[in-house]
Amino acid sequence: MDLSNLRPAAGSVKNQGKRVGRGQGSGKGGTATRGHNGAKSRSGYSKKLGFEGGQMPLQRRVPKFGFTNINRKEYQGINIDTLQQLVDDKKVKDTVDFETLVGLGLLGKTEMVKILGRGELKAKLTVSANKFTATAKAAIEAAGGEVITL
Repeated sequence: MDLSNLRPAAGSVKNQGKRVGRGQGSGKGGTATRGHNGAKSRSGYSKKLGFEGGQMPLQRRVPKFGFTNINRKEYQGINIDTLQQLVDDKKVKDTVDFETLVGLGLLGKTEMVKILGRGELKAKLTVSANKFTATAKAAIEAAGGEVITL
């Protein structure tokens, strides 16, 4: 070891990077490495999402079709076999209502519920929901239960 091969410890010296736009004497003054003209050379420039350099962007090139109904109502579906599973797990006894389903985490507070007809129901339940399919309604009433539409 001698003075010709002394070096700072690895990781102790951090490169600050080039200081641009600090006058002609720095060698990085004038245009500050941004080139001469164009959007990128100007202050406040930010590339817009999907910008393709003036070419017609993909989002506008692709044809649009169809229709979205702004009044559409979204229902969260819950099947009859799910209700039977809740009875088997002793999470519900004889009534299934909105508050129960929200409490069990099957629904969000703002969602609407529709009971669907997959599976079979053995327990006698009073089920209240926004909507029922015909098969679900038949299955609940066949098991001796009651259907309440909210």
